[in-house]
Amino acid sequence: MTSAILFDHPGPPDVLHWRAVDPVRPRPHEVVIAVAAAGVNNADLLQRRGHYPVPAWAPRPLGLECAGTIVDAGADVTAWKVGDEVCALLDGGGYADQVAVPAAQVMPIPAGLSMIEAAAIPEVAATVYSNLAMIAGLTPGQTVLIHGAGGGIGTFAIQWATAIGARVITTAGTEAKARAGLGLGAQTAIDYRAEDFVAATLSATHGRGVDAILDVVGSDYLGRNVECLAPDGHLVTIGGSTDPVLLDLGMLMSKRATISATMLRARPLDQKADIIAGVVRDVLPLFAAGAIRVVVDTVVPMAEAGRAHELVESKRTVGKVILDNGHGQVA
Repeated sequence: MTSAILFDHPGPPDVLHWRAVDPVRPRPHEVVIAVAAAGVNNADLLQRRGHYPVPAWAPRPLGLECAGTIVDAGADVTAWKVGDEVCALLDGGGYADQVAVPAAQVMPIPAGLSMIEAAAIPEVAATVYSNLAMIAGLTPGQTVLIHGAGGGIGTFAIQWATAIGARVITTAGTEAKARAGLGLGAQTAIDYRAEDFVAATLSATHGRGVDAILDVVGSDYLGRNVECLAPDGHLVTIGGSTDPVLLDLGMLMSKRATISATMLRARPLDQKADIIAGVVRDVLPLFAAGAIRVVVDTVVPMAEAGRAHELVESKRTVGKVILDNGHGQVA
């Protein structure tokens, strides 16, 4: 019998419980992974509270990324075999002993990384690459504003953008997180509680603004983000508040700027497959080259997922919180 973290009704972290579940079986295009470690993401917290639109096809347990060993494969799978050690972008189900995932969403573990480190990669790498590379088209020499220097997305995005030769400006809610952003490669880090990030961004770019913005705040930052954009700039919003808000369309038009709002989990399989292929081709080699390192704040036993959620909700962490299923010690 296998086990998973489940909850019967939305609520605080203590609604999460480790329970016995039926073994997982793959569909023809899927593999089953014995989960060694799983990443904790803000979407998991929202789902636990009942505030996240879960796709109808998603497994019941939480968890959008994991690392582990393939223990079964569907009839149509040719790229992977039983025994392969992998990490994967999931539709859900990572907080468990086993999870089934489309083979096209599976990636090799970069050389030298532990299971725990590998579990911190799929969601952030796919999110950052799909939004900044594929949508915003960030290129070397351009400038990007990345909100949330201390989060899992922020710590990865800063490193990836720096690695490709972009200039990074980042925001954070504490001086310590701002320092962490600088340590990861940002050239400018703004403590948004102490100074206006719009004025600071425009000052850092000599009034021009930035070519791209990766935003996790949502409605509250929409107008100010547009102010920060350079001509032909692109704002990508990937989370935060979705409350209705007024948009200065005249300013957007005068800058020839564009706005995208995206969610990764609900994308169809073919889109996720394209994203994962890009991550494998363009992002994973940066780990081997030492241009990106995994930032893990805390490792928590998987059965104590509620405590992991409390840590993320505290806003005190820098990088990822990882659930350890007993197989993936940090290298």
